[in-house]
Amino acid sequence: MRDLRSDTGSVIVEQLMTMILVVVLALGVLQVALAVHVRNTLIESAAEGARLAARGDRELADGAARAESLAHESLGGLEVSAAAADATIAGMPAVEVTLTAPVPVLGLWGPAESTVRGTALQEPSSG
Repeated sequence: MRDLRSDTGSVIVEQLMTMILVVVLALGVLQVALAVHVRNTLIESAAEGARLAARGDRELADGAARAESLAHESLGGLEVSAAAADATIAGMPAVEVTLTAPVPVLGLWGPAESTVRGTALQEPSSG
């Protein structure tokens, strides 16, 4: 007769449960890393666009176009929308560039889109 209290086969079940947990955690870490990468790229692109638009010989549209182009190229063709506007920083004229892009999601969790702003003080126009 067979002993029903035997531990035979329990190691396989334990390994399976552990592997499922490890895979879920790895996917969660990958999702966070992807979201942080997209956000950092958008922040740098917005700041670069704001610096360009703040130059005395450039327009707001130049900065928005540059930020959108940089983000689009850096994120592998992800759809990005940009807007630039005049702003004030500590009472001084400045430019603010806003970028919005969807964050690619691996699972059913995570932010749907990310919006960031980059600012730069305006240079006086020569002339």
